[in-house]
Amino acid sequence: MTRRRKTRIFLVEDDLSFGSVLRSYLEINDFEVDWVDDGKYAVDTFRKGSYDICILDIMLPNVDGFTIGEEIRRINTSVPIVFLTAKKMKEDQLKGYGLGADDYITKPFDTEILLCKIKAILSRNELMNPEKDIYEVGGFLFNSKLRTLTAGEKVIKMTPKEGQLLEMLARYPNTLISREAALKKIWGSDDYFTARSMDVYITKLRKYLSTDPSVSIKNIHGSGFQLLVEEKGEGNGEGNGEGNGEGNGEGAGDKTAG
Repeated sequence: MTRRRKTRIFLVEDDLSFGSVLRSYLEINDFEVDWVDDGKYAVDTFRKGSYDICILDIMLPNVDGFTIGEEIRRINTSVPIVFLTAKKMKEDQLKGYGLGADDYITKPFDTEILLCKIKAILSRNELMNPEKDIYEVGGFLFNSKLRTLTAGEKVIKMTPKEGQLLEMLARYPNTLISREAALKKIWGSDDYFTARSMDVYITKLRKYLSTDPSVSIKNIHGSGFQLLVEEKGEGNGEGNGEGNGEGNGEGAGDKTAG
């Protein structure tokens, strides 16, 4: 029997007492919480994780919550963002929603109401971004259940890890998938050896996709990978441009990014 993965919350709150209580409350309600108490560490922490929802205070040391939310939205266009703050001015609320927030909750608040709001947002997001078996990747059809990549008459049968990695990329095309998040989810560890192993798998995926010039996997140095899929009619003729001599994977990724 497979154990259900806990929903992961990214919490940014500088009030240590309040942050500790809120994290404990969310964990009691079966959420996994990563808590950051200083704005300057927030974006780097987010990049290294894989989160289902973000809860951001606004008045933070060094970097404010609006700036963090804006950067998170650049990195991931679909992850829900909730601002949780004492700033009650209409202008602040409009700014929060303007940055793409799913909700704006002012302090003080009822924790049960917050919990209901989180569950409602997650439910809506799941309906909008459902897990599926079939993904269209450029001219390919990827069946994540059967682990097959099909283009015309050609069918490639993939290994479990190849399939998991491509599914993670295909579910969020043109969005940065953090290296650390992929390693922890698929390999269960983000040490040096698993990182090198993932580079090998990225090389294999690039080879499978190389026949379609509208599809490429870009390495964002030190951060992760993006599956880039050009809209029809948007092509620039660059293709994958990976070549075969990719070495240790990092160098190949940098070449792609260029």
